[in-house]
Amino acid sequence: MENSRSDVIIHVQHLRTQFSRTVIHNNLNLDIYRGEILSIVGGSGTGKTVLLRQMLRLEQPRQGSVTIFDVDLNHASQKQIAYFRSRSGMLFQHGALYSALSVFDNVAQPLRELSILPESLISDAVYLKLDMAGIGPEHAQKMPSSLSGGMVKRVALARALALEPEILFLDEPTSGLDPDSSESFVSLIKSLHKELGFTVVMVTHDLDTLFALSSRIAVIADKHIIAIGTTSEVIQHHHPFIQEFFLGSRGLRALAAIDPVATSAST
Repeated sequence: MENSRSDVIIHVQHLRTQFSRTVIHNNLNLDIYRGEILSIVGGSGTGKTVLLRQMLRLEQPRQGSVTIFDVDLNHASQKQIAYFRSRSGMLFQHGALYSALSVFDNVAQPLRELSILPESLISDAVYLKLDMAGIGPEHAQKMPSSLSGGMVKRVALARALALEPEILFLDEPTSGLDPDSSESFVSLIKSLHKELGFTVVMVTHDLDTLFALSSRIAVIADKHIIAIGTTSEVIQHHHPFIQEFFLGSRGLRALAAIDPVATSAST
């Protein structure tokens, strides 16, 4: 079934990103649909994380617009931006936990910022989100410095889920994890997405993560989106980056693990 315009939750139109004389994006257009997992890939310096930050209104483009929940972020009031962020969660590449706060307080922080919930309800919510992320209550008072890389990612995910977001942004979610931890984390995101139905916007260079999670893939090259669609659709584009990234030896091995038909069709 085709997605309709009414299903669009994020609409990026004619985006131009420029730092001094360096143009990162030029006339970049992208629609993201409610409930999907949209992955953004591209070479180094193509502005994948910058695009994510623009969707979060942490940065502004030079030209063009980013519209989320039918609100143009370029013209949004501070109240509208705060409301949008309360409906979104962000998992930064290295977790970005507050080093001076315990696991419990890191997850509680977005809830406390609302200043409307009693501490008893915050406590219940924190333990629920930790449990959803696979973190037992015995870890709640630990400090981030004592956690493994996989644990940091899970605590950061619990914090991103604290406000029950409609959109979850993931920046390199499996970066730095060993293969077992990466596979476990991917399974966790997949199960939470199925259970909670949120929209996921993910930046990743990890092919196993990309193929395992993505509903669609958007490829940035030449300063704009050059291809978007399912894995099978994207690899049909004859662009040097796509040929190297998806159809090189690493790409073909990862693709074969999840879609032998697509692999055979592309070779």
